[in-house]
Amino acid sequence: MSTERRAPLDRGRVADTALKLLNEVGLEGLTLRAIARELEVKAPALYWHFKDKQALLDEMATEMLRRMAAEFTVDGVSAQDWREAFFRMMSGLREHLLRYRDGAKVYAGTRFTDMSYAEPMEANLRLLTEAGFTPHAAARAWFTAYSYTIGYVIEEQSMGPDPATGAGSYDLEARAERLAEQPLAAQAGSEMFLRRDEGFEAGLHAVIAGIEATLLAAPEK
Repeated sequence: MSTERRAPLDRGRVADTALKLLNEVGLEGLTLRAIARELEVKAPALYWHFKDKQALLDEMATEMLRRMAAEFTVDGVSAQDWREAFFRMMSGLREHLLRYRDGAKVYAGTRFTDMSYAEPMEANLRLLTEAGFTPHAAARAWFTAYSYTIGYVIEEQSMGPDPATGAGSYDLEARAERLAEQPLAAQAGSEMFLRRDEGFEAGLHAVIAGIEATLLAAPEK
């Protein structure tokens, strides 16, 4: 009989195990039963800590945020460098989400379970107001760039390839054949589904330019 003592089952251990398992099975395959099996406990034991899968996803997203919090710092950044800071922050968010299979889907639409998000958000909003944004415009600017980043990564991860099998890459040749009578739409495939880093950065630069053009001098509501 083994005398090895396992770590006590708590929210942190369950969330950490779920994030590791996520990379193997994806969001669709991530069930409380599968997590319990990985932890070598019965599924009902998890309900002491999470009432349902959504509660667990909330904790997983919060743990992801805790791990990426260092990427959100703008300490020492001057207000005139807000564009560079914004670009770096959203690029860091994307980088972290890509570390997890279906990471953006897990992260999107969840409710954080603690205040880990508050200090980074406050610092970034303060930087924007110091750069000349009104509080209302700063909030809109931050949420616009954040939404672009989350949405881009959801699409990026949904289009494959599957990180576990390598399968599921988008067949651009077949797409071009289907769109033979729509040459511009056919040609757009390589821009949308290849060169993802380049595409993300180009889009983010456009978002930041739009934010500056429309929100920087916006009157307070």
